[in-house]
Amino acid sequence: MDLAYIPSPSTGVIDLGPIPLRGYAFCIIIGVFVAVWFGNKRWVARGGRSGTVADIAVWAVPFGLVGGRLYHVITDYQLYFSEGENWVDAFKIWQGGLGIWGAVALGAVGAWIGCRRRGIPLPAWADALAPGLAFAQACGRWGNWFNQELYGKATDVPWALKISEGPNRVAGTYHPTFLYESLWCVGAALLVIWADRRFKLGHGRVFALYVAAYCAGRAWIEYMRVDEAHHILGLRLNVWTALIVFVLAVAYFVISAKVRPGREEIVEPGAAEEAEAAKDGEGVEGVETAKGTKASKETKASTTAEGGEDKASKKAPEADDDAGPADAVKTSEKNDTAETAKKG
Repeated sequence: MDLAYIPSPSTGVIDLGPIPLRGYAFCIIIGVFVAVWFGNKRWVARGGRSGTVADIAVWAVPFGLVGGRLYHVITDYQLYFSEGENWVDAFKIWQGGLGIWGAVALGAVGAWIGCRRRGIPLPAWADALAPGLAFAQACGRWGNWFNQELYGKATDVPWALKISEGPNRVAGTYHPTFLYESLWCVGAALLVIWADRRFKLGHGRVFALYVAAYCAGRAWIEYMRVDEAHHILGLRLNVWTALIVFVLAVAYFVISAKVRPGREEIVEPGAAEEAEAAKDGEGVEGVETAKGTKASKETKASTTAEGGEDKASKKAPEADDDAGPADAVKTSEKNDTAETAKKG
């Protein structure tokens, strides 16, 4: 008797009237928002413009979804094109089935188009996005929990995943490989963030480290899964893919460090100048305001002084006019007195 296990949802869909709300789709959408939000923070910290990551994601996300679905359909074609299957199901992405390898590959093509249109180096943009992409994968893997798919071998560990009876699955408790991969992706994201801060990685090496770290975990997690898959030399196809991509990522990391050491000083042309101009603009505006206030005070003081002089000038002539007749009378009286004395 199982004393502890992780329960699976009874359904992965909630019908809101005529609109079905699917848990798998919600996990993908949440992951996209996390990647764009965190990637934007890192891009701005590197000297880029806010919003650039989202603008390029408009190209990368659709390409990534198409690439992920194509990889899944091609590698598991028997689920859609074998006898008794309906090929239309290949377009029902909400039922699950996205291959991360195809998503990253074709998503990179979309990102390249977006970066080229903005005049931005793709490696720098990928470096900013890398840990956010790992967090997005951690969110997206919970979509497999809603669909009760991609679990591992049967087990009775306390954290086993309980699967109910359904199409192509047998009821029981299994290793929750979706949870293992989700936690591994969180760890990979934290590793990438630490390494980037510690060693100032650049020119695509942050992204390469993320790819290598993810592949290292995906190889052993993939080995635990029991769903149908193609095998080559006794290993699942995705295990081989993880090993090959891991080697390529490590090779790029090493070669890039020798050919282009250090980190890009400019990731988005004009962004630093605009930020500096904005700061200078605020400073100039403050200086101009201070000058204007000072000039206003000086003008007011000058006007007051001139007003005082005018009043003084007006009063002076009035005083002269009052004194003038009195002096004239006195002078006249003196003249009369002198004239009388002379006659006498």
